[in-house]
Amino acid sequence: MSEKEKMINGEMYDPFGDKELIEDREKVKKLCFEYNSTPVDETEKRDKLIKQIFGKTGDKIHVESNFYCDYGYNIEAGENFYINHNSVILDCAKVSFGDNVWIGPNCGFYTACHPLDAKTRCKAIEWAEPIKVGNNVWFGGNVTVLPNVTIGDNAVIGAGSVVVKDIPANCLAVGNPAKPIREIQQ
Repeated sequence: MSEKEKMINGEMYDPFGDKELIEDREKVKKLCFEYNSTPVDETEKRDKLIKQIFGKTGDKIHVESNFYCDYGYNIEAGENFYINHNSVILDCAKVSFGDNVWIGPNCGFYTACHPLDAKTRCKAIEWAEPIKVGNNVWFGGNVTVLPNVTIGDNAVIGAGSVVVKDIPANCLAVGNPAKPIREIQQ
C-alpha cells in the first residue's frame, strides 16, 4: 500500500516518503500561490483556480486571499461558501463543508494527527482524521478546528474558539476548548 493510500485510509503514513504525496502538495501550493497572487478583480480566473484547488465545490463560493491547504482534493464545499482572509485547511483527510458556511479570517481546519511520544513523532509519520461541517454554520475569526470533529447544522462557533470535540446542531459554542453555551432557536 502506498503512503497516499495509507493517508486516505486514515492509517499512519510518511508524508515525506512518498513521491506522489510530495508532488500533490507541490502542485496545490503552486495553485494556491497563483490564486493568492491573482488580483481580486480577475474573478473568472480566481473562480477557475479555486475550483482546481478544491476537490468539490458548489457553484457559488468565495475564498479571500491568502488561502493555503495541503492537498486540496480532500476539501469539499457546498453552495454559498465563504472563507475570509488568511485561512488554512490541512486536508490530509476529508474536510467537508455544507451549504451556507461562512468562515471568518485567520481560521484553521487541521486533519493531521501526530504521535504524542517524541521517539515516534521524530520519525515524521502521521495520520489524519476528517472534519465535517454541516449547513448554515458560521465561524468567527481565529477559530481552530482539530481532527475528527463534526459540527452540526446551524451552529455558530465564537471567535477565538478551539474546537476539539463535536458540536451539536443549533447551538452557539465558544472557548478553548469550545463548548456549547446556548441553543439557537431556528
